[in-house]
Amino acid sequence: MINTSKRTEWFLEDRFGMFIHWGLYAIPARGEWVRSYEKISNADYQRYFEEFNPTQYDPKEWAKAAKAAGQKYVVLTTKHHDGFCLFDSKLTDYKATNTPAKRDLIAEYVTAFRAEGLKIGFYYSIIDWYHEHYPAYGDAIHPMRDNEDFKNLDIDFEKYLDYMHGQVKELLTNYGKIDVMWFDFSYDDMTGEKWKATELVNMIREIQPDIVLDNRLGGNIKSSKPEIYAGDFYSPEQIIPPEGILNENGEKIPWEACITLNDNWGYHARDTNYKSPTQVIRTLVECVSKNGNLLLNVGPDAKGVIPEQSLSILAEVGQWMKRNGDSIYGCQAADLAKPEWGRYTQKGKFLYAHVYDRGIGPIYFEGLKGKVKKARLLADGSELQVFTPWTAEQYSDIASGAFITLPGARLPDESDTVIELELIEK
Repeated sequence: MINTSKRTEWFLEDRFGMFIHWGLYAIPARGEWVRSYEKISNADYQRYFEEFNPTQYDPKEWAKAAKAAGQKYVVLTTKHHDGFCLFDSKLTDYKATNTPAKRDLIAEYVTAFRAEGLKIGFYYSIIDWYHEHYPAYGDAIHPMRDNEDFKNLDIDFEKYLDYMHGQVKELLTNYGKIDVMWFDFSYDDMTGEKWKATELVNMIREIQPDIVLDNRLGGNIKSSKPEIYAGDFYSPEQIIPPEGILNENGEKIPWEACITLNDNWGYHARDTNYKSPTQVIRTLVECVSKNGNLLLNVGPDAKGVIPEQSLSILAEVGQWMKRNGDSIYGCQAADLAKPEWGRYTQKGKFLYAHVYDRGIGPIYFEGLKGKVKKARLLADGSELQVFTPWTAEQYSDIASGAFITLPGARLPDESDTVIELELIEK
């Protein structure tokens, strides 16, 4: 078996991925949790199944947008909590091939993104609000949690587990090499061995030994001896950990923040609260500066189109990545305190200063006096001079620092001006 560090090598190199939430919930267009929030029954939700026909779904366009944004891998929802499958599962009729779409949407996705050289990830919800043997009444989040008609149903959870395990096997057998399996999610007592997690992961490792797994089957990934199902990476949601993620031994754990572009994962027609390209760029930098990845979400609409505002933001981020990607890919936290003007990332002898605040006078790099061989603007390669101005020589508290002056009164890039510092190797 390939060990965790070997499995996650590419993951720590690529740093930036695309998350895609898409399914029947794109039709009501009120977010991916609409069934739970509005307590919609299977019967009332059925009309969306009967009309699902994303005539403008073109995964080639999705893949081009991801690649142009500088994203290196992608994770698409194969089945969300509502139980609807975008793939042609032999274990259910509740799938895209039985809708007016009549297409295995996952097969097309895999082909399109592979063609662009992107790594392939599958999101799979271990929760299922459609399956007859998934607990409903009294559950914390099931749409029918308060419906008395579901109180005394004969539920055989083992049958659901057979179904869930069987679908995971289908996904990892029928579509070639898969790079990420992104499970969602454990809660309350529905965690760990409740899912027969050890058995599930052993099966996964047999089929795809080098696949990378998230930590949402349960277990304690921070333990010095994590369970087999604890995952290969930690998955904070809608938040960036203050210090990154360490295990009980103080060792770095791979992690990936999953973040929405607006306020919803699935398509929401009225949600226009989009993050700016600058916010996205700085969020990505913050993740990498703490040894983490960013998985940035888009939610295509009912026709299969990624919203124009999402595409516009991705395109701007891509322009920045085209010039500054060296400060992201393969980088990690620097062994330096966070500077007051921005953040650091590092790759070997190259230290990348991500400057957000121009301030007055030269930019100060604490502790780097005599340690910088060269300094350049990463975006265009132009040389920057490292020096100590005569006005600073009298201040003992900054005697160990280096100074660099940027041209002009404003930053060359207000989102993030990156200075590449080549350090003198010891």
